[in-house]
Amino acid sequence: MKRILKKHPLAIRWFHWINFPVLAVMIWSGLLIYWAYDPYTINIAGKEYFHFFPKSFYNTLHIPYHLAEGMSFHFAFAWLFIFNGLLYVSYTIFSGEWRYLLPNKKSFKEAGQVLLHDLHIRKYQLPPNKYNAAQRIAYTAIIIMGIGSVITGLSIYKPVQFGWLCAFCGGYEAARLEHFVLTIGYVLFFIIHIVQVIKTGWQNFQAMITGVEVIPNDRYPNTAIQNNPNEKA
Repeated sequence: MKRILKKHPLAIRWFHWINFPVLAVMIWSGLLIYWAYDPYTINIAGKEYFHFFPKSFYNTLHIPYHLAEGMSFHFAFAWLFIFNGLLYVSYTIFSGEWRYLLPNKKSFKEAGQVLLHDLHIRKYQLPPNKYNAAQRIAYTAIIIMGIGSVITGLSIYKPVQFGWLCAFCGGYEAARLEHFVLTIGYVLFFIIHIVQVIKTGWQNFQAMITGVEVIPNDRYPNTAIQNNPNEKA
């Protein structure tokens, strides 16, 4: 026998599926802008080990000579990114979803256990919570990163008009570097997130589309996933 568990409310699914392509376009258009001046490298003891990014990288993705196009897409989608982010944060606050997303005092310790479980170093059943400790930390970090991207982005876009923001970031060059580092963080999050989705299987992916998950009755027989009892799929 199987049972159906409500997992993700409609609003969360909408915000997720809107934000994913928007952020992808932001990263792509950001690369078009970055290509015009790409100073960042990894240097150790004065020796350059990696340049962000090699010429072959730009050529493979056909990035060169599209600066104006990149700026147009980046600034246009930035407002959609901000609007969707504001709606998402507002929804989590007023709906009570924040209770399942924010880390608690045990989350950082439990996140290590989740990592050991995912690496198959320790084999045990994770607690049947809606989001595990690692997910709580990661999803909260993404919100903070989003705020950081808006602050640094505005500092780069209008360094004179938003001079106080630019100064808060440490100046124009510092804001640009911080914006770049945040972008690399998004890419790493995307990679890890997609790998985790593939690893957990179709049911987890389907839940973000339909809002429900079909599970066997013998899975978590004496417990229930910690969901908001008022949420609707």
